[in-house]
Amino acid sequence: MSILLSVALALFAGLMVTRIFKLFKLNFPDVTAFLIAGLLIGPYAIGRLGIPGIGFDSYASVESVSIISKAALGFIAFAIGNEFRLSQLKHTGRQALVIGIFQAVTATLVVDAVLLGIYFIFGKDVITPPIAITLGAIAAATAPAATLMVVRQYKAKGPLTDLLLPIVALDDAVGLVLFAISFGIAQALIGGSISFVTVIINPIIEIISSLILGSVMGWLLTKMEKLFFSNSNRLSMTIAFVLVTIALSSLTFTFGEVKIGFSSLLVCMMLGTIFCNLCHFSEDLMSRADKWTAPLFALFFVLSGAELELSVFSDISVIIIGLVYILFRSLGKYFGAYFSSKWTRCSRNVQNHLGITLLPQAGVALGMCVTASTLGTHEGMMIRNIVLFGVFIYELIGPMMTKWSLEKAGEIGPVDPEKLDHNRFVNK
Repeated sequence: MSILLSVALALFAGLMVTRIFKLFKLNFPDVTAFLIAGLLIGPYAIGRLGIPGIGFDSYASVESVSIISKAALGFIAFAIGNEFRLSQLKHTGRQALVIGIFQAVTATLVVDAVLLGIYFIFGKDVITPPIAITLGAIAAATAPAATLMVVRQYKAKGPLTDLLLPIVALDDAVGLVLFAISFGIAQALIGGSISFVTVIINPIIEIISSLILGSVMGWLLTKMEKLFFSNSNRLSMTIAFVLVTIALSSLTFTFGEVKIGFSSLLVCMMLGTIFCNLCHFSEDLMSRADKWTAPLFALFFVLSGAELELSVFSDISVIIIGLVYILFRSLGKYFGAYFSSKWTRCSRNVQNHLGITLLPQAGVALGMCVTASTLGTHEGMMIRNIVLFGVFIYELIGPMMTKWSLEKAGEIGPVDPEKLDHNRFVNK
């Protein structure tokens, strides 16, 4: 009962904070409201009271409902897969590919260079090379969830939006490769040896196997949808397939050094991509799925807010390195996107504003932290705390920056927020 009450309170709290924002005319995205609601009901606020069902009293209690977050991420990735329609990629595919790779690599190289510079100037008491290299790789990752929510809430439309979602999707694949290579080097620096299989082969296998699994599931979903004539039943089948795909993507197979695993984000993106290109009525089903998943996405961000770790602010070294990480990751993302969009002859609006929309960071980066924790007690904890600090800042500020950039680019029109589809379920 306490779990159900906590989930209900999380959704209720998220919705009420959006109302409070509207009451005080705070023109922030709903994502920000949900994150703040999560902080309020998390272990550092209401959860501290320890009343069963009233907030989350520990991070373990938030973890107990992590299935909701995993499902939400799967549906978010599925929705982003819809942006890879061949009809759209004919116009933006080359630009998205070049920008997606270049801005991710630039962010990694900039963070690497600056943090290694700090090491050479101040020594290992401040930061070590394995920490610097690993943080550089994590800097490549961008959170697709916050970006998608802002785009949907404000019904953003235009050249910038058309490029943004495919680029955010590509970040997952690029980030996986960069992290695997950097993490292998970091392990070697600590005392191990660089393994070609671990550094190169396994991440390539993970990407290829994820694309294959997603393609197979997308093809099967298209075939299964043809058995039904009711859109309600087709929607149920779509939801079932996304959930099955999320479950299958958690499988891993090990053969010596070779590890066959899957990225749930990549798998679900590919599921959505194949489905939207093969199924003739996919647009209608995607639209119906968007309405069904609105409360699920709200819960995802409230729970993300409850997971934000405030204890990292007690360590001054984490704050200093964290601020450096945030500043130079942001510069790497911005200028990487700026120069690559200029080279690919994007419009001036895209050049000036794309980089800012790529700042949010959350789930993928935190997943990398789990792997990074195996580096060693000191290194793993330092990386975790710095990334948690970055996620806290990026998650609260990133959605607002994305909204601001889309407004400046002229891709968010003067729409009354009360009439946005994303908020309809609040008023029903």
